[in-house]
Amino acid sequence: MERMRPQEEHPTATSPPPRWAVRAAQLITLLALPTGLWRLAMVCGFPSGYTAAGFVPFDTPGAKLWMLTLTVASEVLALLSLGLVRPWGETVPRWIPVIGGRPVRPLAAVVPAAGALALTALWAAMPLWWTYPHPDMTPLGRLLVGVIYQPLVLWGPLLGAVTLSYYRRTNGSRTAHTNTPCPANAATASEPMATVVAPGHGP
Repeated sequence: MERMRPQEEHPTATSPPPRWAVRAAQLITLLALPTGLWRLAMVCGFPSGYTAAGFVPFDTPGAKLWMLTLTVASEVLALLSLGLVRPWGETVPRWIPVIGGRPVRPLAAVVPAAGALALTALWAAMPLWWTYPHPDMTPLGRLLVGVIYQPLVLWGPLLGAVTLSYYRRTNGSRTAHTNTPCPANAATASEPMATVVAPGHGP
């Protein structure tokens, strides 16, 4: 009797992401761009809306390194949201050692969901920017900085919506795959059983 081979694990097919989720993920990658360019200008030595005295704390090697790191990290995190609407967010790319080619567990959506909550809380007060005193900034700088920070308010809610869409698609497809009978067993069950008749005892 031939041994039954264990069923190989294959990534399950999921429905394509809705168009609104794709657009939202693409928009997220642009939300951090204005503030990133603003910080890069300060790294290059431009006051970027600060007064001469107010810019002094930012004109140090440590502050410039922090602003550069924050800019790169923010944009990388924004770009990772594309994984929620791209195939590499459902199946680990094969070029990654050890885990390449394996399906991404739907519970991985917990991480961006937690990030969405954190971002929502972090930027929730930004619409009130102009109600706070900013003595270290010029009037025009205070206006411009407030404007370029407003898009970040959308980051958390958009990420939360795209994450929910991702979880529904991936978790639903895997649940349907689990409840579907094995094709081999289904084929065997549908075939009629052959009747064995001994020679000389036929009908």
